[in-house]
Amino acid sequence: MPLPSERPPGLDSPWTTRLIKYGAKANTAIFRATKGRLGATWRISAGWRNPVPILLLEHVGRTSGKRFTAPLVYLEDGPRLIVVASQGGLPTHPQWFRNVQVTPDTAVILKGEGRRQVRARVASAEEKAELWPRMVALYADFDTYQGWTDREIPIVILDPR
Repeated sequence: MPLPSERPPGLDSPWTTRLIKYGAKANTAIFRATKGRLGATWRISAGWRNPVPILLLEHVGRTSGKRFTAPLVYLEDGPRLIVVASQGGLPTHPQWFRNVQVTPDTAVILKGEGRRQVRARVASAEEKAELWPRMVALYADFDTYQGWTDREIPIVILDPR
């Protein structure tokens, strides 16, 4: 696993953050416009040969009160949905993660199902120990991202409500 000092050049650039932001907006718009026929799978990097499922996580800005949506790779675990706050290995947590910590009652949109009400919570150390290998098996880049940052990348459990 590479050390944080071995991050790819430009990862800490403001342009990287903008690319992630506008890519997420485009993915969300395509997902919504096609009701998930497009945009419901991630086919980039580790997802190229094995596309992974995407959900849309709705969240409320912790200071603005404005509604946002983030497309995220997810794993179904019984009635729960599991997501990772990786932000591509950037040194800070994604906005959606900080927002659901303040307002955990939210909703997700799933292809073929529509809106599902959920409550977000950070996985305990024991839960993360069990879920992290499963998330890496789903999308191997999560392990790479953890190697690019000093922060511990959280796993978020979306429990039904």
